[in-house]
Amino acid sequence: MKRAIIAVSLLAAATPALARDPLGIFDRWGAFRDPSPLKCFAISTPVKPSSGGGNWRPFASIATWPGQNARAQLHIRLSHERDPRARVTISVGERRFELVAGNADAWAPDSRTDAAIISAIRSGRSLSVETLGKSGRPFADVYALRGAATAIDAAALGCVGR
Repeated sequence: MKRAIIAVSLLAAATPALARDPLGIFDRWGAFRDPSPLKCFAISTPVKPSSGGGNWRPFASIATWPGQNARAQLHIRLSHERDPRARVTISVGERRFELVAGNADAWAPDSRTDAAIISAIRSGRSLSVETLGKSGRPFADVYALRGAATAIDAAALGCVGR
């Protein structure tokens, strides 16, 4: 019970917007529905964020936005601002994907890559996001994937028919 409360607290603090409707907590992943604008998402915080990060909490989320006809879109908030010249790479098992990125956020470049990353997440054990910080030092944020598939499904179901 204590672990679930801690997980809810961590996930709620990491949510990109105040989630009003929790859909479930599945190990280190949570699923939420936010009614305005309607979106449903699975979200997790890193098991091992790089130390000395920014003034925000890093997270990985997979969201559905029915009003924008967007399904299963990956969004990563990095633990540090990145060097603008540096690539951002996500690794799940043996699979590696290059992401498009802003200062501290990263996304899949297209829906095909989103689908491939989510497929890898469903069968993977861990995910790491790697890049160079503004200081030029490399860093990686590591996420456990246990519960991710269930949270992704719960988030998708949370917006069905809405």
